[in-house]
Amino acid sequence: MRTTQLDPDGYFTLDQREGRWWLITPEGDRFFTLGMNHIDPATMRYTENIDLWRNKYRSSTQTWIKESVVPNLKKWGFNSVGWTQEITIRNYPHSSGFSAEDYKTLDMPYCHLLPFTESHQWDQFSRHYDFLSTEWEDWCDYVARAHVVELSQDPNLIGYFYSDCPTWVHTRPVNAWRGPIFDPEKLKSETGRKALSDLAHRYYKTTHDAIRRYDTHHLILGDRYEATESIPMEIVNSALPYIDIMSFQDFKEPVSHLNDWYRKTDKPVLLADSAGMKWNTEPGEISPNDGKWYSEVLSELQNNPGCIGFHICGAYQRNRARRYGLIDEMEIPDHENIDLITAANLETKRWVDSGN
Repeated sequence: MRTTQLDPDGYFTLDQREGRWWLITPEGDRFFTLGMNHIDPATMRYTENIDLWRNKYRSSTQTWIKESVVPNLKKWGFNSVGWTQEITIRNYPHSSGFSAEDYKTLDMPYCHLLPFTESHQWDQFSRHYDFLSTEWEDWCDYVARAHVVELSQDPNLIGYFYSDCPTWVHTRPVNAWRGPIFDPEKLKSETGRKALSDLAHRYYKTTHDAIRRYDTHHLILGDRYEATESIPMEIVNSALPYIDIMSFQDFKEPVSHLNDWYRKTDKPVLLADSAGMKWNTEPGEISPNDGKWYSEVLSELQNNPGCIGFHICGAYQRNRARRYGLIDEMEIPDHENIDLITAANLETKRWVDSGN
Protein backbone atom coordinates (compact mmCIF):
# COMPACT_ATOMS: atom_id res chain seq x y z
CA MET A 1 0.00 0.00 0.00
CA ARG A 2 1.29 3.41 -0.92
CA THR A 3 0.73 5.98 1.84
CA THR A 4 -0.24 9.60 1.25
CA GLN A 5 3.26 10.57 2.40
CA LEU A 6 5.40 12.22 -0.25
CA ASP A 7 8.64 12.02 1.72
CA PRO A 8 8.41 9.44 4.55
CA ASP A 9 12.14 8.82 5.03
CA GLY A 10 13.09 9.55 8.62
CA TYR A 11 9.46 9.59 9.83
CA PHE A 12 6.82 7.10 10.95
CA THR A 13 5.30 5.21 8.04
CA LEU A 14 3.51 1.91 7.30
CA ASP A 15 4.66 -1.40 5.92
CA GLN A 16 3.24 -4.88 5.50
CA ARG A 17 5.67 -7.50 6.76
CA GLU A 18 5.02 -11.24 6.92
CA GLY A 19 1.35 -10.63 6.13
CA ARG A 20 0.78 -8.06 8.85
CA TRP A 21 0.58 -4.26 8.87
CA TRP A 22 2.94 -2.36 11.15
CA LEU A 23 3.76 1.19 11.90
CA ILE A 24 7.44 1.63 11.05
CA THR A 25 9.63 3.91 13.15
CA PRO A 26 11.97 6.49 11.64
CA GLU A 27 14.73 3.95 12.28
CA GLY A 28 12.91 1.27 10.31
CA ASP A 29 11.67 -0.90 13.19
CA ARG A 30 8.22 -2.44 13.69
CA PHE A 31 6.01 -0.40 16.03
CA PHE A 32 2.62 -1.23 17.55
CA THR A 33 1.36 1.98 19.14
CA LEU A 34 0.30 1.64 22.79
CA GLY A 35 -0.94 5.11 23.54
CA MET A 36 -2.35 7.02 26.48
CA ASN A 37 -5.14 9.51 25.77
CA HIS A 38 -6.19 12.63 27.69
CA ILE A 39 -3.28 14.25 29.54
CA ASP A 40 -4.23 17.59 31.05
CA PRO A 41 -2.11 19.54 33.59
CA ALA A 42 -5.16 21.49 34.78
CA THR A 43 -5.97 18.50 36.99
CA MET A 44 -2.93 19.48 39.08
CA ARG A 45 -4.37 22.94 39.76
CA TYR A 46 -7.35 22.40 42.02
CA THR A 47 -7.20 24.44 45.22
CA GLU A 48 -6.68 21.18 47.14
CA ASN A 49 -3.58 20.08 45.18
CA ILE A 50 -2.16 23.28 43.71
CA ASP A 51 0.67 23.22 46.25
CA LEU A 52 1.92 20.05 44.54
CA TRP A 53 1.86 21.90 41.24
CA ARG A 54 3.69 24.92 42.61
CA ASN A 55 6.25 23.19 44.81
CA LYS A 56 6.88 19.86 43.07
CA TYR A 57 6.60 21.02 39.44
CA ARG A 58 7.41 24.73 39.88
CA SER A 59 4.15 25.69 38.13
CA SER A 60 5.57 24.39 34.85
CA THR A 61 3.71 22.14 32.43
CA GLN A 62 6.96 21.03 30.86
CA THR A 63 8.45 20.10 34.24
CA TRP A 64 5.28 18.09 34.97
CA ILE A 65 5.54 16.33 31.59
CA LYS A 66 9.22 15.52 32.16
CA GLU A 67 8.98 14.46 35.80
CA SER A 68 5.50 12.90 36.01
CA VAL A 69 3.98 12.02 32.64
CA VAL A 70 6.96 10.53 30.82
CA PRO A 71 8.33 8.37 33.67
CA ASN A 72 4.89 6.97 34.46
CA LEU A 73 3.93 6.21 30.86
CA LYS A 74 7.21 4.40 30.27
CA LYS A 75 6.96 2.54 33.59
CA TRP A 76 3.45 1.39 32.62
CA GLY A 77 4.63 0.11 29.24
CA PHE A 78 3.09 2.78 27.00
CA ASN A 79 5.20 3.74 23.99
CA SER A 80 3.21 6.71 22.67
CA VAL A 81 0.67 9.42 23.42
CA GLY A 82 -2.53 9.06 21.44
CA TRP A 83 -4.29 12.35 22.09
CA THR A 84 -3.59 14.84 24.86
CA GLN A 85 -6.84 16.84 24.97
CA GLU A 86 -9.16 16.07 27.88
CA ILE A 87 -12.76 16.84 28.78
CA THR A 88 -13.04 19.96 30.91
CA ILE A 89 -16.78 19.87 31.68
CA ARG A 90 -19.02 17.15 30.27
CA ASN A 91 -20.27 17.88 26.73
CA TYR A 92 -18.14 21.03 26.55
CA PRO A 93 -15.07 21.52 24.37
CA HIS A 94 -11.90 19.65 25.32
CA SER A 95 -8.80 21.27 26.76
CA SER A 96 -6.31 22.91 24.43
CA GLY A 97 -3.86 20.00 24.38
CA PHE A 98 -0.07 20.04 24.10
CA SER A 99 1.93 22.72 22.32
CA ALA A 100 4.88 22.00 20.04
CA GLU A 101 7.18 22.78 22.97
CA ASP A 102 5.26 20.36 25.19
CA TYR A 103 5.72 17.62 22.58
CA LYS A 104 9.45 18.34 22.47
CA THR A 105 9.59 17.89 26.24
CA LEU A 106 7.55 14.68 25.95
CA ASP A 107 10.12 13.27 23.51
CA MET A 108 7.97 10.21 22.79
CA PRO A 109 5.95 9.17 19.72
CA TYR A 110 2.59 10.95 19.63
CA CYS A 111 -0.43 11.78 17.49
CA HIS A 112 -1.99 15.22 17.13
CA LEU A 113 -5.60 16.15 16.42
CA LEU A 114 -6.21 18.96 13.92
CA PRO A 115 -9.39 20.98 14.66
CA PHE A 116 -10.67 21.18 11.11
CA THR A 117 -14.26 20.65 12.24
CA GLU A 118 -15.91 20.59 15.66
CA SER A 119 -18.41 17.88 14.71
CA HIS A 120 -17.68 15.68 17.71
CA GLN A 121 -20.60 13.61 18.95
CA TRP A 122 -20.07 14.85 22.51
CA ASP A 123 -20.02 18.57 21.59
CA GLN A 124 -23.32 20.35 22.32
CA PHE A 125 -22.53 23.84 21.00
CA SER A 126 -20.73 23.91 17.64
CA ARG A 127 -22.54 24.22 14.34
CA HIS A 128 -21.41 22.33 11.25
CA TYR A 129 -19.05 23.87 8.73
CA ASP A 130 -20.13 24.29 5.12
CA PHE A 131 -17.62 21.98 3.45
CA LEU A 132 -18.59 23.27 0.00
CA SER A 133 -17.70 26.90 0.76
CA THR A 134 -14.48 28.73 -0.05
CA GLU A 135 -14.34 29.68 3.63
CA TRP A 136 -13.87 25.96 4.40
CA GLU A 137 -10.74 25.92 2.23
CA ASP A 138 -9.43 29.04 3.96
CA TRP A 139 -10.12 27.56 7.40
CA CYS A 140 -8.34 24.30 6.59
CA ASP A 141 -5.33 26.22 5.38
CA TYR A 142 -5.35 28.27 8.58
CA VAL A 143 -5.48 25.13 10.75
CA ALA A 144 -2.57 23.66 8.81
CA ARG A 145 -0.54 26.86 9.19
CA ALA A 146 -1.35 27.07 12.90
CA HIS A 147 -0.66 23.41 13.75
CA VAL A 148 1.06 21.50 10.97
CA VAL A 149 3.92 23.88 10.21
CA GLU A 150 5.23 23.64 13.78
CA LEU A 151 5.09 19.85 13.82
CA SER A 152 6.00 19.04 10.23
CA GLN A 153 9.64 18.12 10.89
CA ASP A 154 9.20 16.29 14.21
CA PRO A 155 10.18 12.61 13.82
CA ASN A 156 8.28 11.75 17.02
CA LEU A 157 4.95 12.68 15.41
CA ILE A 158 3.15 9.57 14.14
CA GLY A 159 0.40 11.44 12.33
CA TYR A 160 -2.66 13.68 12.37
CA PHE A 161 -6.19 12.93 13.52
CA TYR A 162 -9.19 15.01 12.45
CA SER A 163 -12.54 15.09 14.28
CA ASP A 164 -13.27 12.97 17.34
CA CYS A 165 -16.37 10.89 16.47
CA PRO A 166 -17.81 13.17 13.78
CA THR A 167 -21.60 13.11 13.48
CA TRP A 168 -21.69 12.43 9.75
CA VAL A 169 -25.11 10.73 9.80
CA HIS A 170 -25.91 10.43 13.50
CA THR A 171 -26.47 12.68 16.50
CA ARG A 172 -26.45 12.39 20.26
CA PRO A 173 -29.08 13.95 22.55
CA VAL A 174 -26.79 16.86 23.45
CA ASN A 175 -26.46 17.95 19.81
CA ALA A 176 -29.69 16.78 18.21
CA TRP A 177 -30.52 20.47 17.71
CA ARG A 178 -27.95 20.80 14.93
CA GLY A 179 -28.69 17.50 13.20
CA PRO A 180 -26.07 15.34 11.51
CA ILE A 181 -23.66 16.67 8.91
CA PHE A 182 -25.69 14.81 6.27
CA ASP A 183 -29.33 13.75 6.51
CA PRO A 184 -29.35 9.91 6.56
CA GLU A 185 -32.83 9.88 4.98
CA LYS A 186 -31.21 11.05 1.74
CA LEU A 187 -29.23 7.80 1.56
CA LYS A 188 -32.41 6.05 0.44
CA SER A 189 -31.92 7.46 -3.07
CA GLU A 190 -29.05 7.20 -5.54
CA THR A 191 -29.02 11.00 -5.78
CA GLY A 192 -28.62 11.30 -2.02
CA ARG A 193 -25.84 8.74 -1.87
CA LYS A 194 -23.96 10.59 -4.58
CA ALA A 195 -24.43 13.85 -2.67
CA LEU A 196 -22.85 12.31 0.43
CA SER A 197 -19.96 10.94 -1.63
CA ASP A 198 -19.36 14.37 -3.14
CA LEU A 199 -19.53 16.10 0.24
CA ALA A 200 -17.18 13.62 1.92
CA HIS A 201 -14.77 13.76 -1.02
CA ARG A 202 -14.64 17.53 -0.68
CA TYR A 203 -13.99 17.24 3.08
CA TYR A 204 -11.22 14.66 2.86
CA LYS A 205 -9.50 16.17 -0.19
CA THR A 206 -9.48 19.67 1.30
CA THR A 207 -8.07 18.52 4.64
CA HIS A 208 -5.50 16.28 2.94
CA ASP A 209 -4.35 19.04 0.61
CA ALA A 210 -4.06 21.54 3.45
CA ILE A 211 -1.77 19.17 5.37
CA ARG A 212 0.33 18.22 2.38
CA ARG A 213 0.83 21.87 1.50
CA TYR A 214 2.96 22.18 4.63
CA ASP A 215 3.92 18.62 5.60
CA THR A 216 4.99 15.92 3.16
CA HIS A 217 6.30 13.57 5.85
CA HIS A 218 3.68 12.40 8.34
CA LEU A 219 0.81 9.94 8.23
CA ILE A 220 -2.80 11.09 8.00
CA LEU A 221 -4.92 9.22 10.55
CA GLY A 222 -8.22 10.90 9.60
CA ASP A 223 -11.42 11.04 11.59
CA ARG A 224 -11.72 8.93 14.73
CA TYR A 225 -15.01 7.27 13.73
CA GLU A 226 -17.52 6.07 16.32
CA ALA A 227 -17.55 2.37 15.41
CA THR A 228 -20.89 1.72 17.11
CA GLU A 229 -22.74 4.22 14.88
CA SER A 230 -23.52 4.09 11.17
CA ILE A 231 -20.53 4.85 8.92
CA PRO A 232 -21.80 4.75 5.32
CA MET A 233 -19.39 3.43 2.72
CA GLU A 234 -19.91 6.64 0.76
CA ILE A 235 -17.92 8.36 3.51
CA VAL A 236 -15.31 5.64 3.82
CA ASN A 237 -14.71 5.29 0.09
CA SER A 238 -14.29 9.05 -0.20
CA ALA A 239 -11.78 9.04 2.65
CA LEU A 240 -9.62 6.10 1.59
CA PRO A 241 -7.49 7.90 -1.06
CA TYR A 242 -6.71 10.73 1.36
CA ILE A 243 -5.93 8.95 4.66
CA ASP A 244 -3.44 6.28 5.67
CA ILE A 245 -5.22 4.56 8.57
CA MET A 246 -8.84 3.95 9.57
CA SER A 247 -9.18 5.21 13.16
CA PHE A 248 -12.02 4.28 15.51
CA GLN A 249 -13.48 4.90 18.93
CA ASP A 250 -15.30 1.86 20.28
CA PHE A 251 -16.35 1.04 23.84
CA LYS A 252 -18.59 -1.93 23.00
CA GLU A 253 -17.11 -4.42 20.52
CA PRO A 254 -13.75 -3.05 19.35
CA VAL A 255 -12.21 -6.36 18.34
CA SER A 256 -15.03 -7.48 16.04
CA HIS A 257 -15.62 -4.00 14.61
CA LEU A 258 -11.95 -3.50 13.74
CA ASN A 259 -11.86 -6.94 12.14
CA ASP A 260 -14.88 -5.99 10.03
CA TRP A 261 -13.41 -2.66 8.91
CA TYR A 262 -10.08 -4.19 7.98
CA ARG A 263 -11.87 -6.77 5.84
CA LYS A 264 -14.00 -4.09 4.19
CA THR A 265 -11.20 -1.66 3.36
CA ASP A 266 -7.90 -3.57 3.44
CA LYS A 267 -6.63 -0.46 5.22
CA PRO A 268 -4.64 -0.55 8.48
CA VAL A 269 -6.91 0.09 11.47
CA LEU A 270 -6.25 1.75 14.82
CA LEU A 271 -8.29 1.47 18.00
CA ALA A 272 -7.81 5.16 18.75
CA ASP A 273 -9.96 5.46 21.87
CA SER A 274 -11.40 2.69 24.02
CA ALA A 275 -11.53 1.42 27.60
CA GLY A 276 -13.49 -0.80 29.93
CA MET A 277 -15.23 1.46 32.42
CA LYS A 278 -18.57 2.76 33.63
CA TRP A 279 -19.40 5.94 31.72
CA ASN A 280 -22.40 7.46 33.47
CA THR A 281 -20.79 8.23 36.80
CA GLU A 282 -22.36 10.54 39.34
CA PRO A 283 -20.53 13.37 41.14
CA GLY A 284 -18.19 11.81 43.66
CA GLU A 285 -18.30 8.39 41.99
CA ILE A 286 -15.06 6.96 40.58
CA SER A 287 -14.93 4.65 37.57
CA PRO A 288 -11.71 2.61 37.41
CA ASN A 289 -10.14 1.67 34.09
CA ASP A 290 -10.59 -2.12 33.89
CA GLY A 291 -7.11 -3.56 33.44
CA LYS A 292 -8.41 -7.09 32.83
CA TRP A 293 -10.63 -5.83 30.00
CA TYR A 294 -7.71 -3.88 28.53
CA SER A 295 -5.45 -6.92 28.63
CA GLU A 296 -7.99 -9.15 26.90
CA VAL A 297 -8.79 -6.65 24.14
CA LEU A 298 -5.13 -5.86 23.52
CA SER A 299 -4.32 -9.55 23.17
CA GLU A 300 -7.21 -10.15 20.75
CA LEU A 301 -6.26 -7.17 18.58
CA GLN A 302 -2.97 -8.89 17.83
CA ASN A 303 -4.94 -11.47 15.83
CA ASN A 304 -6.07 -8.75 13.41
CA PRO A 305 -3.32 -8.41 10.76
CA GLY A 306 -4.51 -4.89 9.99
CA CYS A 307 -4.40 -3.50 13.53
CA ILE A 308 -1.47 -1.19 14.23
CA GLY A 309 -2.28 -0.11 17.79
CA PHE A 310 -4.54 0.63 20.74
CA HIS A 311 -4.86 3.98 22.53
CA ILE A 312 -6.54 3.75 25.92
CA CYS A 313 -9.18 6.23 27.01
CA GLY A 314 -9.93 7.20 30.57
CA ALA A 315 -7.16 9.73 31.19
CA TYR A 316 -3.68 9.87 32.62
CA GLN A 317 -4.95 11.75 35.67
CA ARG A 318 -8.46 11.79 37.06
CA ASN A 319 -10.34 15.10 37.02
CA ARG A 320 -13.69 15.95 38.58
CA ALA A 321 -15.57 16.19 35.29
CA ARG A 322 -15.16 12.60 34.07
CA ARG A 323 -13.76 10.95 37.20
CA TYR A 324 -11.61 8.44 35.25
CA GLY A 325 -7.82 8.20 35.44
CA LEU A 326 -4.89 5.93 36.21
CA ILE A 327 -3.72 8.30 38.95
CA ASP A 328 -5.88 10.63 41.02
CA GLU A 329 -5.46 14.37 41.47
CA MET A 330 -3.09 13.75 44.41
CA GLU A 331 -1.03 11.45 42.13
CA ILE A 332 -2.04 8.24 43.91
CA PRO A 333 -1.99 5.41 41.34
CA ASP A 334 -4.72 2.82 40.75
CA HIS A 335 -2.22 0.01 41.38
CA GLU A 336 -4.63 -2.88 40.82
CA ASN A 337 -5.49 -1.90 37.26
CA ILE A 338 -2.16 -0.27 36.39
CA ASP A 339 -0.39 -3.56 37.18
CA LEU A 340 -2.67 -5.43 34.76
CA ILE A 341 -2.27 -2.77 32.06
CA THR A 342 1.50 -2.73 32.49
CA ALA A 343 1.74 -6.51 32.19
CA ALA A 344 -0.36 -6.45 29.01
CA ASN A 345 1.79 -3.70 27.48
CA LEU A 346 5.04 -5.52 28.27
CA GLU A 347 3.67 -8.75 26.80
CA THR A 348 2.74 -6.84 23.64
CA LYS A 349 6.27 -5.43 23.42
CA ARG A 350 7.65 -8.98 23.59
CA TRP A 351 5.23 -9.98 20.81
CA VAL A 352 6.38 -7.09 18.61
CA ASP A 353 10.06 -7.82 19.28
CA SER A 354 9.55 -11.49 18.39
CA GLY A 355 8.19 -10.55 14.97
CA ASN A 356 5.32 -13.05 15.22
